[in-house]
Amino acid sequence: MRAVVQRVTQASVRVGDTLCGEIGRGLLVLLGVEEGDAQADVDYCVSKTVHLRVFEDEAGKMNRSVVDVGGTALVVSQFTLLGDARGGRRPSFIRAARPEQAIPLYEAYCDGLRQAGLPVKTGRFQAEMAVSLVNNGPVTLLLDSRKAF
Repeated sequence: MRAVVQRVTQASVRVGDTLCGEIGRGLLVLLGVEEGDAQADVDYCVSKTVHLRVFEDEAGKMNRSVVDVGGTALVVSQFTLLGDARGGRRPSFIRAARPEQAIPLYEAYCDGLRQAGLPVKTGRFQAEMAVSLVNNGPVTLLLDSRKAF
């Protein structure tokens, strides 16, 4: 499981003219499920997301988590995070999980964030989405449950 986690002051996702999810201060998470991922991958990414200390404390140091600051998460599915462009100009997505495997793990990730006390908004799985954000910092981190990077 891969995630791009961005600290934001605001973020939203639309499908056509419909606003699916919108947050203020918090984390925008682009989440990709890899073939072979399981609950352990979900648990790893949930724990990392919830406990990442990427928000400033009174001294201006990144010492607070999104839960500590009362933030929200916007989670958007993105199978292209599993794209492999090493072999040519067109990326291969064969490592991305099929929807029947990916949807339950995506939903488990969102549920895990909620169980940790984090309000969660989402995009729409398998939809053409328009994501808008104001990256704060900018702070952007990459997570990989298989620790490939």
